[in-house]
Amino acid sequence: MSKPFRYLEPTFFAGLFDDPLLLVRVRPSGRALLFDCGKMHHLAKRVYTSIDAIFISHAHMDHFMGMDSVIRHSHASRRTVDILGPPGLSGKMAHKFACYDWNLADTFWGNFRVGEVGDGRVVSTLYCGPEAFAARPDGEYSGDIYGNSYLTVKSTLCEHRIDVLAFRIDEGAGFVVDEMRMAQAGVLRGEWLKDLEKLFHAGTLDGNSIGYPEQKGGVVQERRASDAGALYRQIRKLETPASIGYVTDIGFSAENLEKLAGLLEGVTLLVCECAFLAAEHNKARLSRHLCTTDLNIILDRLRPRYLLPMHFSKIYQGRSDPLYQEIEPPPGVTVLKIPDRLTPRPIMASEVPKPVELRF
Repeated sequence: MSKPFRYLEPTFFAGLFDDPLLLVRVRPSGRALLFDCGKMHHLAKRVYTSIDAIFISHAHMDHFMGMDSVIRHSHASRRTVDILGPPGLSGKMAHKFACYDWNLADTFWGNFRVGEVGDGRVVSTLYCGPEAFAARPDGEYSGDIYGNSYLTVKSTLCEHRIDVLAFRIDEGAGFVVDEMRMAQAGVLRGEWLKDLEKLFHAGTLDGNSIGYPEQKGGVVQERRASDAGALYRQIRKLETPASIGYVTDIGFSAENLEKLAGLLEGVTLLVCECAFLAAEHNKARLSRHLCTTDLNIILDRLRPRYLLPMHFSKIYQGRSDPLYQEIEPPPGVTVLKIPDRLTPRPIMASEVPKPVELRF
């Protein structure tokens, strides 16, 4: 799905019943972010090697077991993969590294930087590949949990009888000028806009001067703005960057709803768990998952532009249509439908090709 987005390309690598697996490709850089990693044997190796950061909602097996595959395909690459998740994640990663023998570790191996996200603070630990993934403290920071020139990631802690993270990915603002605002300011188009765009992408607009043509009373003159940032803000097109919300495995409660509203209100695309139908309301409450009634309340509060429901309970296998029938989106919300299953079924012993007898 790419149409509403300038830089991002979200791809849901799972079906309605499969373990959640959201990949967000950053088109200008060719890199990607991954949200949760349960069963993920179907991903090609080049997908793993494109991932710069992984965001774990919580460490239940269906959201975390694929981390072994991530380590397998990334550990010998000279780069650092960021992994961010709830408190306690670093210890779980330490146990994963300790499960294996690393006596062949080499100097060109990469690292994993694990950040535990609390309320307003991230505590980071670096696991160093050349040192057989020995752990070393890597500092703390606050604010956005992740970001680069094209996006920022925020989060909030929700309740699922354990801490679970919900995430919001916001695109960075694009370089777009408004013809009407340029005309009002008397600023003319020209090659100088390419220089302005370079300053924009380099993050050096403020404090730099730039020359530009100005038309006043029919007379064109060359001007020089002492602050390129102020000039750009005067002529830029005002638009809201697209965004993605990712929510899974939370109990329905007033507290969780308020946290989601504070983080995700008005997102472009909401990827959200809906484990049970309305008739299984009590089962949803006991297991701290969402049913369709809960999802409808969340949709009415958040008002996303698109909804992708996922992580449907396996008790409904073969009958997923009622889920979509019970979703009642408010005006302006489009529901997206995905296949029941995306991953191939397990191979049976009877299907394995038999060895061929060679005669010498």
